[in-house]
Amino acid sequence: MSGSTTPLQLSPDRLLPADPGVRALARRLYDSVRELPILSPHGHVDARMLADDTPFSDPASLLITPDHYVTRLLHADGVPLEELGVGHGTLAEPEARAVWRRLCEHWAVFRGTPVRHWLESELAEIFGVTERPGPDSADRIYDRIAERLTEDAFRPRALFRRFGIDVLATTDDPCDDLAAHRELAEDPHWRGRVVPTFRPDRYLEPGRADWTENVARLAEAAGLDTGDYDGYLRALEARRRYFVEHGATSADHSHADVRTDPLTPAEAARIYRAALAGEASEAETTAFRRNMLLEMARMSCEDGLAMTLHPGVLRDHHGPTFHRYGPDTGHDLPVRAEFTRALRPLLERHGTRPGFRLVLFTLDESVFSREIAPLAGFYPSVYAGAPWWFLDAPDAIGRFRRAVTETAGFTRTSGFVDDTRAFCSIPARHDMSRRLDCGFLAELVAEHRLTEDEAFETATELVTVNPRKAFKL
Repeated sequence: MSGSTTPLQLSPDRLLPADPGVRALARRLYDSVRELPILSPHGHVDARMLADDTPFSDPASLLITPDHYVTRLLHADGVPLEELGVGHGTLAEPEARAVWRRLCEHWAVFRGTPVRHWLESELAEIFGVTERPGPDSADRIYDRIAERLTEDAFRPRALFRRFGIDVLATTDDPCDDLAAHRELAEDPHWRGRVVPTFRPDRYLEPGRADWTENVARLAEAAGLDTGDYDGYLRALEARRRYFVEHGATSADHSHADVRTDPLTPAEAARIYRAALAGEASEAETTAFRRNMLLEMARMSCEDGLAMTLHPGVLRDHHGPTFHRYGPDTGHDLPVRAEFTRALRPLLERHGTRPGFRLVLFTLDESVFSREIAPLAGFYPSVYAGAPWWFLDAPDAIGRFRRAVTETAGFTRTSGFVDDTRAFCSIPARHDMSRRLDCGFLAELVAEHRLTEDEAFETATELVTVNPRKAFKL
């Protein structure tokens, strides 16, 4: 790149411990796992992108607009989402370039954040960018990436192979026909593994304004009558089987809480009828949703789908933004979570069932050591899910390891999840996790709490074994 530039420099020791001796061991541990294949058991990349293998249109649509981690901080710094292309669909070249300039003009807002780490890794390691983003470099960097995106080596399938992705899980509506997954599975030229994930939240919450319409869609997709509670359960079971037939290994659930209080079949059926008629109270719809989470666990025991829970999110916190731009636009915010009492009905029924998997994620750090680690340290079904969303950051990941390991060890943790819609951030996110875990293991060795051979073995298992066990990959 020409002109006066500030170099974009990535230290090979980034995120590793500061102590030279510990860092040296951490570097060797990291070198042993850095090239291992990526298992991505929870994320939001669209399978259609890989099925069609259409070239990416522009740098902004690839790296900025779909990534609410990026857009939310820019919005907080005064950049309207409108100026970031959110809600626009495909951007014309002048619009995409303007969005890119906005990122570069506000680059300083990402200092100290994991978003800065991910973006720098993407720019330097995927696209060969050698100067730091800023107002003066914005157009040069944009042109560099745009030129690369015209090459076959930067199409979705080529990048999938380059990233070393072994398994990529998507997140899918129960009524989805999974056509893209089917096309990939039947394509003789495709060698990757992309699996769907059953995400039924909107079908389990009668308190939603669109619930009756969703139930009608469920009936159509399953080819079953959902006019009564038994038919509704059969329809959900049928769609789960459909997902299993198309490669799914897990079902993902995110509600306001994870209470699993049971209802009698008669009471559940009564509330179901009232909800279809629009006559159920808020207390009744909440009770129904909690009962249905228990039913989802029963179904997981029967069809084998691992069950993942990530409660404690207040969705669409800013109503005007939601109504203008839709969901997943950066203003879903954490609230306090509780697991021990909430999950007791579920775990008393299914917690020791052979083959059942329950992965617990949280945005509430206070429950790492108080609730999730003790649960994972007793129940053979329970795994402590990796820090995600607001917690998939260097310091939070370190706190997770310290809080969970002393009670549940390493084997009862899930392995890393990237939880991303931004395809090119997948390798950067997994690399960050590997660096941090290797640093933690090196510290244990330095404190004589672990031997070197155990540290090397554990570093590999966190990447290759734990996700396969927890998510049945």
